[in-house]
Amino acid sequence: MQPLTPSSHHSVKIILAMAFAVGCWGYSPTGIHVGLQAYDPGHLALLRFLVASIFMAVVAVFRGIHLPHMRDWPLLIVLGFFAVSLHHVALNFGQQGISAGASSVLAQTTPLFSTLLARFVFKDRVSVWRWGCVFLGLTGVVIVVAGDHGLGSINAHSLLILLAAVSWSFYFALQKHQSGRYDGLTLVCYTVWSGTALLLAYLPGLASEIVSAPLHVQWAVVALGVFPSALAYLAWAFVLAHVDLSRATMTMYLIPPAAMAIASVGLGEQPTLMVLVGAVVVLVSVLALNLERRFFGIQVASA
Repeated sequence: MQPLTPSSHHSVKIILAMAFAVGCWGYSPTGIHVGLQAYDPGHLALLRFLVASIFMAVVAVFRGIHLPHMRDWPLLIVLGFFAVSLHHVALNFGQQGISAGASSVLAQTTPLFSTLLARFVFKDRVSVWRWGCVFLGLTGVVIVVAGDHGLGSINAHSLLILLAAVSWSFYFALQKHQSGRYDGLTLVCYTVWSGTALLLAYLPGLASEIVSAPLHVQWAVVALGVFPSALAYLAWAFVLAHVDLSRATMTMYLIPPAAMAIASVGLGEQPTLMVLVGAVVVLVSVLALNLERRFFGIQVASA
């Protein structure tokens, strides 16, 4: 066997970082389901990000990050609200009534809602191609939800998962305004910390749940805080530093299959054929959105 060259060794590290991030984010729906066995959705979000905040503080000490400018604090708090507080509270409440596999698919609809935000909030011009992708993606959402619990099951739980995706859409849109001022690690740290501070509204009653929660639930929550909420972002920052965004984004389509596989082992979930079909429809629609940007070079111009 030929020894790895420096170039191939670097490529292996990038692939491993991608696989690690996908595995961490694929675990998240299963970890949430386990956490909800003993924790209220709000308490689960707070405890998860208390763990993540402590972990990121340790990383920040060793890596070194600078304090944000005072003028940026309001935007950083808003980023924390959309990326952490609203997103994860909505996700936790939503997963009380939907499977982990279906949840992972619905959570990948963020680019579809980003297109809607671009048109109706930021008044950007949206191409016919992108409108077609949105329609196809929302059709896939209906198929996933119907396949998960039946045709009449589009209820509050499903809508809350979609609200979580909308929240991420706002986060990504607003993040663009900060990306030039702060490096990825600094931005992630302050987003996590500000979002955790907002979640402190759920602090009353958390201590009693911590005391009474079974050990396997405690480990699941710690894993949620360390892996998908902290380490995965560090791995992803490494990937984005060496791979262009359009190529790296393709990796995200592996998250729902990974989530379904982990949920199958950890929770005994078996996705129905309709959920699988809907997942393919949703992921194809999101892939088509990225293909438009990558191959056709269509720029979204301001109206």
